[in-house]
Amino acid sequence: MKRTGLQIDLNCDMGEYPDAVADGTQEALMRSVTSVNIACGGHAGDEGTMRATIEQALRAGVAIGAHPGYPDRANFGRLELNLSPQEVAHSVFAQVNALAQIAAACGARVVHVKPHGALYNQAARNRELASAIAQGVARWSTDVVMVGLAGSPMLEVFREAGFAVAGEAFADRRYEPDGSLRSRKFPDALISDPADAAQQALNVVQKSSIIACDSSELRVQAHTICIHGDTPAAPIIAAAVAYTLRKAAISLHALSRR
Repeated sequence: MKRTGLQIDLNCDMGEYPDAVADGTQEALMRSVTSVNIACGGHAGDEGTMRATIEQALRAGVAIGAHPGYPDRANFGRLELNLSPQEVAHSVFAQVNALAQIAAACGARVVHVKPHGALYNQAARNRELASAIAQGVARWSTDVVMVGLAGSPMLEVFREAGFAVAGEAFADRRYEPDGSLRSRKFPDALISDPADAAQQALNVVQKSSIIACDSSELRVQAHTICIHGDTPAAPIIAAAVAYTLRKAAISLHALSRR
């Protein structure tokens, strides 16, 4: 994908917590973002949460994406697993296909696919794993945007597999100097201050830069920025990010295959 002018997609991971589906948290988030990544049965999510989140997304007019993760609910998909490429491809296909079928029944379509958690972070540095993810998605369709860490080899692998790709940056996460996300085991891994998250998002769009954990400046080319739905005060953070970007005359647009 090519970005023209000052515009960006804002995405958020959803369908992961039944309470957030039911208590209005997700709908509050959807007022600020342009795309949602819906957990589809691996690390979280079931038929009920998928359907409810899709219906909320349709009402909000935001783009729908699949958010497959390692099939490890006990660890919320954030523990690295040693699965074979075939096992990864099979799991990813099953998850994406499950969401796509529910979306079709609701009159919606899946626009993008973004891996979750440890699967995402491992694939960002492991081309074989990224290829397995691509193979799993391709069993369903290649007419979809694959989202991956901006500047990482996983985007090259997805592109070589025939997909449109979108580089992703994070408003609410700190980075290491090598461009990887700071591990959640560190207390400063999350950016919980709405103003700080908004400033990081603004830097990404205006300057293609992120301040890493050692205060050095990373250079990234991103098409989409993530605000995690389970970050504390996520709706407030998302609203601050959206407001700051729009105030700077940056248009917010969902990802699109074409």
